[in-house]
Amino acid sequence: MKKNIIKISAIILMVISLTGCTKYVKINKNQIKNNETGQVLVKNILCKTDNIEKEYDKAFKEYYDKLDKDEKIKDKDKKEALNSIEKVTKEMNISKLQNCQDMKIVGTYDGLWTTFFVRPLAWIIINLGKLVKSYGLSLIIITILIRLIVWPFTKKTAMQSENLKKAQPELEKLEKKYRNKTDQQSQMQKSQEMLFIYKKYNINPMSSCLFAFIQIPLFFAFLEAINRIPAIFEETFLGFQLGTSPLTAILKGEYIYIILIVIIPVATYYSFKLNATASMNKEQEAQMKMMTNIMVVFMTITAGSISSGIAIYWIVSQLFTIAQNLLVKRSKDNVKNK
Repeated sequence: MKKNIIKISAIILMVISLTGCTKYVKINKNQIKNNETGQVLVKNILCKTDNIEKEYDKAFKEYYDKLDKDEKIKDKDKKEALNSIEKVTKEMNISKLQNCQDMKIVGTYDGLWTTFFVRPLAWIIINLGKLVKSYGLSLIIITILIRLIVWPFTKKTAMQSENLKKAQPELEKLEKKYRNKTDQQSQMQKSQEMLFIYKKYNINPMSSCLFAFIQIPLFFAFLEAINRIPAIFEETFLGFQLGTSPLTAILKGEYIYIILIVIIPVATYYSFKLNATASMNKEQEAQMKMMTNIMVVFMTITAGSISSGIAIYWIVSQLFTIAQNLLVKRSKDNVKNK
């Protein structure tokens, strides 16, 4: 029954997440970027700034000029690109969008995901940014607030990990006991004994999945909100231009952005390491290690191309997870010592 509930929840979250996602500007199947920041232009932005139209027009012009100078490209394709640019400009109709400073929490219906999740979160980011006079600080505060909201769930997951570590010796004995017994009766008995160990140490195997179901939609909602608020990317915070990707900045000689590329994978590694539940056997432990390594490699590669605003969100989120798990571990050790 629980497995069915989890499957249904996953399907619902997937459907919601795919409704009203960020749409990037494409001309002849090519994504258009801001050459100064490396950021891919977003087609369905939620609001406008005083400079946004000029930035988009400049990016379109630079793309077309490069295309026009390429003698290998046919005139037909160049004309098609020009028509696509005009079409995209007309569809976006930036001049009719609300100014980001005056953005309302309720706007034109744009899908369930955007209307009820992304837009309200974007509105909170903007208004808190106006209050603290910094969108970068606003991102950090909201990241911490979101993590505090889900604290009861994430704390429970962390405690499950500690309980599993305590149960590990008994679980290993159970594995050895039934290692060569593959008949149905033995497997059923093994399951019963395993459930008894879980009950003894207050372990709920399903709870480890709970945080993922909460974190994933929140992460994507936050990502969507940041991506679709151009005002954020025009600000500098702690020396980082929030709309600039670290790789683009480094190629221009701004080596301070190396800090982001280093911190992201390191924070991700320790976050996953501390948050991982104890393995049932060596095979599962190897699988967990492989998944962690894959995630670290993925985030290392991604760190160069995401905007600094997203990078700051991810770092703060992972540092919060590390601090949370260390606190849980310390509280467990204190109880044990008493």
